Amino acid sequence: MMNTGRYILLVFLLCLVILQSAPMHAQEHYEDLEYPALNEIQVPEVTQVTLSNGMRLFLLEDHELPLISVSSRIRVGSCWEPAEKIGLAGITGSVMRTGGTTTRTGDEIDEELEYIAASVETSIGKDAGSASMSVLKEDVVKGLEILADILMNPAFPDDKIELAQVQQRSSIARRNEKPGTIAFREFGKLIYGTESVFARHTEYATVNSITRDDLVAFHRSYFRPNNMFLAASGDFDTAEMIGKIEAAFAGWEKGRVLTTPVPEVNYSYRQTVNLVKKEDVNQATIVMGHIGGRMDDPDFFPLILMNRILGIGFNSRMFKEIRSHLGLAYSATAKFSAKYDHPGLFYVYCATASGNTVKAIRAMREEIKKITREEVTDEELDLARKAYLNSFVFKFAAKRKIVNRLMGYAYHGYPLDFLEKIKKNIENVTKADILRVAEKHLQPDRMQLLAVGRSEDFDESLSVAQQASRTYGPQESELCPDILKRVSVSSPTSGIPL
Repeated sequence: MMNTGRYILLVFLLCLVILQSAPMHAQEHYEDLEYPALNEIQVPEVTQVTLSNGMRLFLLEDHELPLISVSSRIRVGSCWEPAEKIGLAGITGSVMRTGGTTTRTGDEIDEELEYIAASVETSIGKDAGSASMSVLKEDVVKGLEILADILMNPAFPDDKIELAQVQQRSSIARRNEKPGTIAFREFGKLIYGTESVFARHTEYATVNSITRDDLVAFHRSYFRPNNMFLAASGDFDTAEMIGKIEAAFAGWEKGRVLTTPVPEVNYSYRQTVNLVKKEDVNQATIVMGHIGGRMDDPDFFPLILMNRILGIGFNSRMFKEIRSHLGLAYSATAKFSAKYDHPGLFYVYCATASGNTVKAIRAMREEIKKITREEVTDEELDLARKAYLNSFVFKFAAKRKIVNRLMGYAYHGYPLDFLEKIKKNIENVTKADILRVAEKHLQPDRMQLLAVGRSEDFDESLSVAQQASRTYGPQESELCPDILKRVSVSSPTSGIPL
């Protein structure tokens, strides 16, 4: 019998022979790997129909599963609610669903939907109202009937209105608990203005002033078929589905709707320093920036890639410098946002230890300056472009997404092939384009700074942090104490002027 030592030696020699006889291949470096080009995206044709009552339909068949999804957009939003009744739009959108209709209560609707394993939801946001339905193919007529009844005949019972108001008041009571929530809320006011429809928010007084008559009048002013877009996708025959939608909304006639335009944003670039004192934290939450852009700006496409290189993801300059190199924050981001019908925000953000506050601010500003002074590298551009285009295909992953996106473009007056235009333009962006739009749209020396935290723990004064490469007069760089009076968050549970 072979002893243990000789057995181990024999196994070792056998393995050595096998390894030596195997062909040796040098392992490729990841940078040398080549990937095939992405396949061309084939966008299916969406049927568009305008009904006699003015409702505009977008339909796309999908026979993979016996399901049908319907979503709609109504031209309504909190942008158009009275300043003394902020919260009216949100409460209207909520109670339309929870309060039921003139023929069935909200609880009865819940039971009907549960019985057929369907869902119907409604809401009203900043610049659009929405309603959605998901149902099995065999129950689509019933689902459409319920959806139409909610949109056409909401009951707005007092008890459901009161419940929605309680929920709003509860949200107000908790809104100063998280530093990030405070920072972005107040930063929006700095950019748009405290009274702007894009920055204002509910208060106890505005919520308490809302009555049932307000909800009825608000609904009557905007909910008309000629003010509504509807998208449907799923297992249906298009012609039959159009007939079912017409039948569900029969009797809902065209009507006059309010056509108030989206308010304009008038912004003046300026440098300000703003502090919100919050005594129960050992970090500073920092937001710094200025106005952003619109999606119909020709510069929108290179700005997408500039944004990725500067501050989106683990490979961004902001993340690498602030987190990986300097170790000042768990995460640091920058975002140049663009909206359909008004300018978005440009901001950089991080949360850092209080003793590193000014150091972090200076480092973030320096990264913004760099991208406005010299071209990005070939590697940065290539990586940003591939990352964007590789994720682009998921926008077409479901037919529901496709038809809803087209409805959204139509709602905002954009060309229906806007998504394809984005892809084509992204493919053609150059380093020179990125430098040009960075120089044009970023103003690193005229940003507004807001920090939430304990200023006595900061490494330096915030006013020092805003010192730029050239000297600004007091009219351009100033500490704005009004924000301290407007937001007191020394204790999230007491003494908050809400």
